[in-house]
Amino acid sequence: MNVGLLHPGAMGTFLGTAVAAAGHEVLWVGAGRSAATRERAAGFTEVATLAEIVGAAPVIISVCPPESALEVARTVAAASFTGLYVDANAVSARTVEAVAELLTDVVDGAVIGGPTSDDAVLHLAGDRAIDAAAIFDPTVVRTHLHDGPLGTASTLKACYAASSKAVTALLLASRAAARAGGVEDALVDEWARTMPDVLARSDASLRQIGAKAWRFSGEMTEAADVFDGAGVPSGFSSAAAEVFARLADLRDVSYVPADVLTRVAKSP
Repeated sequence: MNVGLLHPGAMGTFLGTAVAAAGHEVLWVGAGRSAATRERAAGFTEVATLAEIVGAAPVIISVCPPESALEVARTVAAASFTGLYVDANAVSARTVEAVAELLTDVVDGAVIGGPTSDDAVLHLAGDRAIDAAAIFDPTVVRTHLHDGPLGTASTLKACYAASSKAVTALLLASRAAARAGGVEDALVDEWARTMPDVLARSDASLRQIGAKAWRFSGEMTEAADVFDGAGVPSGFSSAAAEVFARLADLRDVSYVPADVLTRVAKSP
């Protein structure tokens, strides 16, 4: 069958590839998309408008920046889509619930693991989670079904992301504050002496975070919403969102910026 994909970024292409491997035709809207996106989507079928997807595909998968998830759902609802909508975004349970108010059949999806990772898992929740799982080739992406309501998969993703990305932001902030205070070398020496794994993670973050940070800010904001909803202090994720927002203009850089810590230590 036809499956609509909104949109083929790195993670969207990963999921779209699993759909195509299962024998389905993946449709995407190419208007206004970058050359990089077109290259990623080379194996999919380009259409001109969202209306064409709505008219041809009984399933749509949404994979977009978290802050755009609700607006994308509104656009799909405005096009009178009545099929199965898989929201595979890194959002909070409350955002998924808001999406479900707009569309007929919604499945809550969340990917844990990178788009090039052999151990990536697509977590799915909702009444039609089993139907959504059947769309994907399990040799390309594994799926895990949850018995809980909509928001279950997204809550898991948010908690996992906070335990990884928020820690990354904390290490960047700690090192930026140490540099500002003239003690970065001493901090690095102490990490090397007592917590070499922390030093290795900090160094890796400095090398890799510039090109990724723009995607993480919205995700951390959504994670903070999950924490708030659980009555858990959410400052960890909110602060991480601000750290990543200060690095957002380094999107897709092909080099290691020398001023990452300087950017972290200053307001955008």
